[in-house]
Amino acid sequence: MTETIMEQYLRKIVAHLESLREEADSVNRAARLIADHVSQDKIVYVYGPGGHSNLGAQEVFFRAGGLMHVSAILDEGTLLSGGALRSMAIERTPGYGTIVIDDYNLQAGDLLIIVNAYGINAATIDAALEAKRRGVTTIGVTSVKHATATPANHPARHPSKKNLFELVDVVLDCKVEVGDAVINIPNLDQPVAAMSTFANAYLLNCVMAEAVRLMVQKGITPPIWMSGNAPGGDEANARFIERFKGRIKKL
Repeated sequence: MTETIMEQYLRKIVAHLESLREEADSVNRAARLIADHVSQDKIVYVYGPGGHSNLGAQEVFFRAGGLMHVSAILDEGTLLSGGALRSMAIERTPGYGTIVIDDYNLQAGDLLIIVNAYGINAATIDAALEAKRRGVTTIGVTSVKHATATPANHPARHPSKKNLFELVDVVLDCKVEVGDAVINIPNLDQPVAAMSTFANAYLLNCVMAEAVRLMVQKGITPPIWMSGNAPGGDEANARFIERFKGRIKKL
C-alpha cells in the first residue's frame, strides 16, 4: 500500500529526530552551560538570524514549561512579519548581525544560543563573530551537513565564507539535509515539507529540559513559565514577572 503524505512525513520526522540522539553529548554540554548560567540568575539569550530561524528563539521564549531566564532576540529586521523578501535581504547583509548583538548589549560572560539550520548567512556569522569578540559564550543550533555542502560562492554566505558550526563553543547539529524539504511528490522536481523547525525545536527543548534537571538535582528550582491558559497560570507567573521586567527586552 502506498504511503500517504501524512505517513511519509511522520516517518521522516521520527527518523530524523531519532538521528539527533547522536547529539546527546553536545546537548549535555550545552545544558550544563545554561544550568550554570541560570543558577547565577543570569539571562540566556537566543537569536535566530533568519526568517524561520526566528522560530527557534520563539520556541523557548515565554513558553509554557520553559525557563523564565530565556530572552529571545527578536529583531524586526529578519522577522517574516516585516516582509519575507525583506527578511532574506537583511539576513544577507554584512554587518547586520553585529548591530543586533550590540543593540542587546551582550558582554563578556553572557551566554548566547544562535539558531540557524543553514549556518552560513551574513547576519548569523556576524552575530557569532561579534559575540566571540566580546567574550560571549556561544551555542549553535545548525546543520553541519547543510553548511559544508553549500558552495563558497553562494550569495547568502558571509564574506568570510565561514560556517556557524566553526565559530561557536558548542555545536548542536540539527542534521538538516540540503534544501530542508523532505517529501518527494511524483512528477514534481521540488521536494516539499521542511524539517528544520522540528529539528531545531527538539534540540532546544531537550537542552532546556536537561538544564532544568541539572539544577533541580543540585537543589535549585528555577522559575518556569506556566501556561497562562491553564488554571492558576497567571498567578503562578506573576510571582516572578517583576524579577525579569527590564532585564528581558521583549518581555
